[in-house]
Amino acid sequence: MEDYIKAIYMIDKETGERVSTSALAEYLDVTPPTVSAMIKKLEQRGLADREDYKGVRLTADGDLVALEILRHHRLLEAFLTEQLDFDWADVHKEADRLEHHVSDELTSRIADVLGDPGVDPHGDPIPDADLRLPEGEDRTRLDEVSIGDRVNVRRIRHQGDEELRYLSEAGVKPGVVLTVTDIAPFGMLTVETPSGTQSLPESISRQIEISLVEPESETAG
Repeated sequence: MEDYIKAIYMIDKETGERVSTSALAEYLDVTPPTVSAMIKKLEQRGLADREDYKGVRLTADGDLVALEILRHHRLLEAFLTEQLDFDWADVHKEADRLEHHVSDELTSRIADVLGDPGVDPHGDPIPDADLRLPEGEDRTRLDEVSIGDRVNVRRIRHQGDEELRYLSEAGVKPGVVLTVTDIAPFGMLTVETPSGTQSLPESISRQIEISLVEPESETAG
């Protein structure tokens, strides 16, 4: 049930629209009838609201549950990366398995050990102890930049395991500065990373949030 709540929350925040049964089934890799049965259970518990032909959205109570799950998940990702030396590209599934079994007390202690971080290793915001998300800053997607731009990677939005490993091996991760060297007409974007030149398909670059590196700030650094 928690997986469905988290998925509805994530898709809703990504699209700004109610989540269709087919979209939820694809996201979770399950059948539409399975999704329909779970949505009915969520409605009965007051965690979701479904409208015929429009889709489902979480209620206020459902949002709180989703934020609690995200807090557990993202703190676990940060803990696995910083304390247990997991690669940032490999922690998502581990956190998925563990997020349902950690108490609020353990989550609080993990946050204390890590210095109460505001983001996880992918740059995703971590809800605080009161389940409030930190205020976001204005960011641009990597597919919206121009040739010659220098950018700081801030967030890698939802990607599959293969894409994350590809980005990890390419040296593209939060905190890394990239220089855009070429943009092909069909969307392939080429960047210079600290470890070399890499080409990124548009499907990946549009999921990477960046901030522009101003020349004066770079010089000052």
